[in-house]
Amino acid sequence: KAQRVVLAGDHCQLPPTIKSTQAAKDGLSNTLMEKCTVMHPQAVVLLEEQYRMNTQIMGYPSSVFYNNKLTAHPNVADRLLFAEEPPLEFIDTAGCGFDEKLEGTSTTNPEEAVFLLKHLTQLVAKLNDHYTVANFPTIAIISPYKQQIAILNDLITGSEELMVYKSKISINTIDSFQGQERDIIYIGLTRSNTDGAIGFLADTRRMNVAMTRARKKLVVIGDSATLSRSVFYSDFISYAEQCNA
Repeated sequence: KAQRVVLAGDHCQLPPTIKSTQAAKDGLSNTLMEKCTVMHPQAVVLLEEQYRMNTQIMGYPSSVFYNNKLTAHPNVADRLLFAEEPPLEFIDTAGCGFDEKLEGTSTTNPEEAVFLLKHLTQLVAKLNDHYTVANFPTIAIISPYKQQIAILNDLITGSEELMVYKSKISINTIDSFQGQERDIIYIGLTRSNTDGAIGFLADTRRMNVAMTRARKKLVVIGDSATLSRSVFYSDFISYAEQCNA
């Protein structure tokens, strides 16, 4: 009954968590904010300038979710870890034999996890030449699947090189990182199968959250043969190619 109502948020990020399929079918998967943006588009105001990401990291989410309206503040637009380190990398594991496995109800990909940690270890070795332990960049490793997170945690614990920086490294699911940011983000997409099944990776709003956590470097690791059945991931791979990433 108010004279004026202001809703602040981002309906292009995490969707509501609904455990009842029937409730979702009956409409509860569509939030009040989503309904309002459709019913009253003239009332929607986008905060267009962001203060977190390098422009290249920002580019794909901006094009898909925000009609290319996002701009990067000059303080963050071109910032890098160091001069020769690109802000975006897509690492294609197609044909590597990194096949997904089902553990209980969660998907895992142990070989992808081992590869991710190897890549991170090499990056940390490079960073050692530019940073001290005190000002070392913050790092997050994100996977959509809880059991994959458990594997990554075990691998980190067993790595002498990475345990030195354990306080700088966070590992968790996408949902846990909404609202947070790190200098470096690794996303292990986990899914790799001959059917092109990507499960809840198909909820692209989750990937919007994951990709937009990074300040200076975003590394996405996945199997293009599986992912490219989805227009969202196929277009992301094309974007990475355009960026020589």
